Amino acid sequence: MSAFRTLDSADLKGKRVLVRVDLNLPMENGKVTDATRIERILPTLNEISQKGGKVILLAHFGRPKNGPDEANSLKHVVGALEQHLGKPVAFASDCIGPVAAEAVAKLKDGDFLLLENTRFHKGEEKNDPALVDALALLGDIYVNDAFSAAHRAHASTEGVAHKLPAYAGRTMQAEVEALSKALDHPQRPVAAVVGGAKVSTKLELLGNLTKKVDFLIIGGGMANTFLAAQGKKVGKSLCEHDLLDTAREILKTATENKCRIVLPVDVVVAQEFKAHAPSRVVAVEAVGDADMILDAGPKSVAEVEKVLGEAKTLVWNGPFGAFELEPFDAATNAVAKFAARLTGEGKLLTVAGGGDTVAALNHAGVAEQFTYVSTAGGAFLEWLEGKVLPGVEAIRA
Repeated sequence: MSAFRTLDSADLKGKRVLVRVDLNLPMENGKVTDATRIERILPTLNEISQKGGKVILLAHFGRPKNGPDEANSLKHVVGALEQHLGKPVAFASDCIGPVAAEAVAKLKDGDFLLLENTRFHKGEEKNDPALVDALALLGDIYVNDAFSAAHRAHASTEGVAHKLPAYAGRTMQAEVEALSKALDHPQRPVAAVVGGAKVSTKLELLGNLTKKVDFLIIGGGMANTFLAAQGKKVGKSLCEHDLLDTAREILKTATENKCRIVLPVDVVVAQEFKAHAPSRVVAVEAVGDADMILDAGPKSVAEVEKVLGEAKTLVWNGPFGAFELEPFDAATNAVAKFAARLTGEGKLLTVAGGGDTVAALNHAGVAEQFTYVSTAGGAFLEWLEGKVLPGVEAIRA
């Protein structure tokens, strides 16, 4: 990641370090239910603290509409932060102004402070220069460790990086290095798994990947649209019939770019969408009018595994079927475990991301065995779509 300034080149001792992190955590009854995002930022926070920096955390939480509100206050995550850091974390009830300045002034080297939700100020999402200046007054150095918010040109994710010496945190560094290795400078052949419900939500992704990968494996509901585009019946399956021409265009583009599209050859069908619904495996040519396609079949899994056996790099976004309902998680589980085994044997570099994807890999019990699993949703997708991420660009050397 030589094009980026990292913590390796930062003089942190005695400095006020503004660290943009992602603390948009799932909560239930005032308690954090999944601390994965806290765990990811610990290396950065501990390193800055150990090197004598004053750690001042900037983050958003939820989507507050009209300024401060109790439900979206970051004070609710202080306890979880302290638990994982093993140290006290001070809290300021504003992210700018006298309240924040006073809290920063009390910090000793190595201390931690969490500032209130940046989105309580309308200027955050507008990247308002006045808010940028007010935030920059609180720090000597800026560190961005929130790749998941890097696709937004907001005051705390992009604006401040132009006002202070700016660096990538360790999570940001790991994320960008993993994605660069997978798509920008990959070992070939490269395979991509793209699943999920709708083609319409991933048009740009599919278009970009046909230019970048050697194999594009399409699963989930969107595979039905491609099957229908090839003239196959999909019964009552989820299918975007208005996008059949678009699907044909993607197939044509892939051929022109020497990218092989891999679609299911057999599928698991049922007549109702519920766990353990009576189901059967049929060839894609034999789907009945009352059938719903809910997973890829065993021959399709074998074909995907054959492709992965040839590949050196895999990028994964989206499941193969309705993985949240048994037994329609079988294809996702089987391919995930196969990819994890190849990763463990050093034969395949595996990078995955997106909410459903992380859930599916956790469900299969293999998330820890992939080379890198991104907790970012929108930012991960936009990177795969080939878009420039403002938060990443702002920390380029």
